[in-house]
Amino acid sequence: MTNDNNTAALSAELIRMAQADQSASPGANSENPAERLAWRRLAAQHGDRLHQIMDEYGWPTAELVGDDAARGAWLVAQHADRQLDVQRRALRLMEQAVEAGSASPRELAFLRDRTLVNEGREQIYGTQIAGVVGGAPVPWPCEDPERMDALRGEVGIEPFDEYVARFAMS
Repeated sequence: MTNDNNTAALSAELIRMAQADQSASPGANSENPAERLAWRRLAAQHGDRLHQIMDEYGWPTAELVGDDAARGAWLVAQHADRQLDVQRRALRLMEQAVEAGSASPRELAFLRDRTLVNEGREQIYGTQIAGVVGGAPVPWPCEDPERMDALRGEVGIEPFDEYVARFAMS
């Protein structure tokens, strides 16, 4: 991680954004419209700020801001559902970072699926859950469901059945 003051401040800001995101995320699907609105407002503010960060720094990699802050940037991009321009840009920059060995292929897979679903397209890795049917989580449609677990394994994601078992227990 670079020691200069700008990147230290950026790191702290991304970590704060991720913490605020995690605190507010239960509001995303709340029955309370005010909580849903507060979630949308926060996600939009964070998406706008991530857009500015990408303008200035490109993708905030772990080398630049540290592991926690890089994960925070990914989380903000992941939740910028109403800002497809931000998600698409983050996806492109993160793809380049993964190719350079500077970002997580696993996180990239989640962001790719999230962006595809937000575009109304079929996902690749089955990371995005559409809902629950008969008590079992069901993914949004996938391009190639027969290869989904193999593709998940290539990027370090557990098989789909193990993944959804975590949701069923919570």
